[in-house]
Amino acid sequence: MNAYQKMVTGEKYCINDPDLVETRYKTRDLTDKINALGPREVVQRTAYLKDLFGEMGDNVHIEKPIRIDYGMNIKMGSDVFINFNWTVLDCCPVTIGSRVFIGPNTSFYTAHHPLNAAERAEHIGFAEPITIGNDVWIGGNVTILPGVTIGDGCVIGAGSLVTQDIAPGMIAVGSPCKAVKPAP
Repeated sequence: MNAYQKMVTGEKYCINDPDLVETRYKTRDLTDKINALGPREVVQRTAYLKDLFGEMGDNVHIEKPIRIDYGMNIKMGSDVFINFNWTVLDCCPVTIGSRVFIGPNTSFYTAHHPLNAAERAEHIGFAEPITIGNDVWIGGNVTILPGVTIGDGCVIGAGSLVTQDIAPGMIAVGSPCKAVKPAP
């Protein structure tokens, strides 16, 4: 397997593999173009976003700025709204359902680094996917860690650190984020 295949399947890989570095440069070039657009340049922004993401449904609105590692590993449904300052380290697939609202200053991290210092020094990484169901609302300043699935119909409270799966239909808050009651 090449480094990209290892990365997206959760195997350990060299984060400084030349092909991965080049892909990240191209992605950053594209996100810089998106971030440089004026607020009324919706048609061009949508075209760039379609180039950036692996899949994107209809009626997707993303406020700038954004920071994305690869882009091609992000798939999202329709009727998605993402507020300012969204950061995604998509070393593994990031799947976002339809009718999802994501608050400002929200980060999705699929990337891990080894706990062992010697492995870290060799620039080894690995990753786990993140999945967000349909009809989810994620408040501002939320961080979602590797391997997390947030089920359909959930509400994640502002400022939460999501370290584990959240069952469908729950309101979850805190650091670490925990389900506290069913969503209405």
